[in-house]
Amino acid sequence: MVKLVPVKYRGLKIFLSVFVVFTLFSCGNDANTNKDHLVFRYNEHKNIGSLDPAFAKDNADIWATNQLFNGLVQMDKNLNVQPCISKSWTISEDARSYAFTLRNDVKFHPHELFGKDSTRYVIAKDFEYSFNRLLDKKVASPGRWTLNKVDSFKALNDSVFQIKLKQPFPAFLGLLTMKYCSVVPKEIVDFYGNDFRSHPIGTGPFKFKRWEENLKLVFRRNDRYFEKDKTGQALPYLEAVAITFLPDKQSEFLQFAQGNIDFVSGLDASYKDDILTASGTLRDRYSKDVNMIRGPYLNTEYLAFYMDSELTEIQSQILRQAVNYGFDKKKMMTYLRNGIGIPAYGGFIPKGLPGYDASIGFTFQPEKAKQLVQRFKTETGISNPEITITTISNYLSFCEYIQRELQKIGINVNIDVIPAATLKDAKANGKLDLFRASWVADYPDAENYLSLYSSKNFAPNGPNYTHFRSEQFDTWYEEAFSVTDTKAREALYTKMDSLVMSKTPVVPLFYDEVVRFTRKNVSGLGINPINLLDLKRVKKSNPE
Repeated sequence: MVKLVPVKYRGLKIFLSVFVVFTLFSCGNDANTNKDHLVFRYNEHKNIGSLDPAFAKDNADIWATNQLFNGLVQMDKNLNVQPCISKSWTISEDARSYAFTLRNDVKFHPHELFGKDSTRYVIAKDFEYSFNRLLDKKVASPGRWTLNKVDSFKALNDSVFQIKLKQPFPAFLGLLTMKYCSVVPKEIVDFYGNDFRSHPIGTGPFKFKRWEENLKLVFRRNDRYFEKDKTGQALPYLEAVAITFLPDKQSEFLQFAQGNIDFVSGLDASYKDDILTASGTLRDRYSKDVNMIRGPYLNTEYLAFYMDSELTEIQSQILRQAVNYGFDKKKMMTYLRNGIGIPAYGGFIPKGLPGYDASIGFTFQPEKAKQLVQRFKTETGISNPEITITTISNYLSFCEYIQRELQKIGINVNIDVIPAATLKDAKANGKLDLFRASWVADYPDAENYLSLYSSKNFAPNGPNYTHFRSEQFDTWYEEAFSVTDTKAREALYTKMDSLVMSKTPVVPLFYDEVVRFTRKNVSGLGINPINLLDLKRVKKSNPE
């Protein structure tokens, strides 16, 4: 029996959604109800655009393709690069040439096009094809940029794949863990063409079974999967994965509360106060049936000043410092996020990423902030300093909180709410003096965050939206590419981050956290700072 947990939601829309999901979970032979504990169920409210890894550009697509495909290497929960289809690799002394030795026991999922055995082993030529496909302008993969640092690549033989870089890039192995770099079989892609998006054949722990777009997606266990657990047992443990597509988070959470899905990711405003206390702990009515997992997420939420602004307030480092000192970030997280998220007292590099230092940022010091504001008034003759924060509606509550707090220290704050697309264009073209933004890591290396402050990356041609410039920073940034010692590079990253914070082009608000809610009978799901969903080690016990 499934224990029902009362949740106060209204409306016919949710009732209908519940009926649809119940029907999907109860009918058909894709998920045998007698083996329900071997089926992992979750909802994807944003839908899935493609099951082709070359187009895995957002979480919905990445989570699905991660079950179906593998690359040369993979990331563990601590952001360490581990072997995958490549069992080992060597790097040349100049850090520009990589030679990957492949496993000899990796097979593609079965398909009749492979011939009488319905499958074949992966060889180095498959990676050569997959990388060429990623670079093919006709394919138009959004992941083409992952190979920007690559000069050439080729299969030296069936077992060795070589990649040469244009220049040393210490974060390169991290780039290769992205789903864009997965191996795909040429004969299958050639046969399906663009329809490979809905007929995926990979090497992953699960294989594609059925997709009713916007309704349900089913994967089944790959009995020939090459990875095993520490005891030698074959992975994955589950028999199937079933994904539904309820379009809103309220309906998704209701299904989770009633035990119809096993997992919910993130904390949405529609249910955050129902499941969590203000301090971020599970409410009593959920604690018996639900586990909460939380940990650092490589996402920094921040306010950004446009350093080329003509406004005196924005040009003033004194006033920018006052803004950084002028509001209580911990209080903000308690009241607006139920304690989920880490107040950003460090720099721009988020907690959980090597290079992070909690001591280089700004703490809440209202008296010091008031003194700085008074100093600004005296030095400039501006008696009523005024700034405008531009944001999107989802973050209005944060900006209103900052508005109230900064007014207490003598800064008048206006808030301009505009559509996300408009904000994206305006910040790229230097039309906003102060705006809210976030930066989620494309790859797990602090260089990804620090690239926002290189003068070579001025927007709109790069991600330096603040137009921050510093010769010292640029020197260190270029130096970091040639530092192959991990600890030395991390120390350099921290120095660079500290320099940025001392010049205050940004106001870090908080470092996000990955939050996952699972039923008590789910184990092995884990958590990681890139919020990747990895189901190959997940188990479900029978909740009889």
